[in-house]
Amino acid sequence: MNKKLFTYILIFCILAVALAVVEIGKNIPLLWQLADNRSVSLKKTDDHINVLLLGIGGGTHDGPNLTDTIIFASIDEKTNKINLISIPRDLWVPDLNGKINTAYALGQNKGKGEGLVLAKAVVSKILNQPINYALRIDFNGFVKAVNLVGGLDVYVDRSFDDYQYPIPGKKNDLCGHTKDEIQRMATASAGMSNLQMFPCRYMHIHFSKGLQHMNGTQALEFVRSRHAVGPEGTDFARSKRQEKIIRAFRKKLFSLQILLNPAKLIQLYQTLKNSIDTDVKESEFGSFIKLAQQMKNANIQTSVLDYGDSQTGRLGLLINPPTNSGYDFEWVLIPRKGNGNFLEIQKYVACEIKNTLCIVTKTGIEASPSATLKK
Repeated sequence: MNKKLFTYILIFCILAVALAVVEIGKNIPLLWQLADNRSVSLKKTDDHINVLLLGIGGGTHDGPNLTDTIIFASIDEKTNKINLISIPRDLWVPDLNGKINTAYALGQNKGKGEGLVLAKAVVSKILNQPINYALRIDFNGFVKAVNLVGGLDVYVDRSFDDYQYPIPGKKNDLCGHTKDEIQRMATASAGMSNLQMFPCRYMHIHFSKGLQHMNGTQALEFVRSRHAVGPEGTDFARSKRQEKIIRAFRKKLFSLQILLNPAKLIQLYQTLKNSIDTDVKESEFGSFIKLAQQMKNANIQTSVLDYGDSQTGRLGLLINPPTNSGYDFEWVLIPRKGNGNFLEIQKYVACEIKNTLCIVTKTGIEASPSATLKK
């Protein structure tokens, strides 16, 4: 073998080994945590670990730091139960003088790490629940995570089409129109939708009923769709789709034994670290992984804060008020008891955490007769 070539190969191998050692060294604390047999040690309130989960567009997406997904998770180790409560991004918050989905963005504008601080404070006040931890992931990280586990198998309850799914970076595209043309169109056709005026901003997505194998991009479209034709166009349906993805991802993690394999865990972390913002300390990573293993067969109970369903007669806790200057002329949701009055929502969340099932009635919140109280 050519001596120079042999030297280059030797140098390359040495560098590769050195990089591997450095990478393993970075993750030794996590490996030691996983090897530690001590029980889970995380911040708790009344035996619950409460986590705020946020999803943002990030990158080149329009409003990159606006939270598209907001979920409050309350984990009870003793009863092996997890409550997931979805909060609509259009909920108006008087303290912000804006929608709840602006909280993280406003915080980040003040400084790195402030987004989680403000988002936790806002959600905690609305729900009257302490929040111990928060985690934010962007769309790119979500797609990577799903692809890394080989995609997800999800059962689609009903076929649906969304002709108004946003194309990244196209929010302000004029679709070939001049500003004068747009002004004339808006004046002459007051009833025209954004899709009719700016078709280049949107794409058509379709999902068929039945078991579907989804890659990262398809899973993202499945959980993000907000303008589906029919029942799937509601916040309630969207939150149920998000729940399906969470369950499917959880199932895949355990089926592949990723949480039991330090090498795979490190690979997952390295893939996602640039897409995640969290206040979980590195010294707590091991405890969270152990918690996930411990809650493998947990009972997951989901609920949604929404405006109900007139077709089924299901009542909601929110209403859509008339558009006016008080809401910056935006389409928003407010508590049915009045703008800024979150007391009924707080009662509902407390009931959901305490019981198995709670019902919204015309007069308030009731635990279902079949609800199983915590011991």
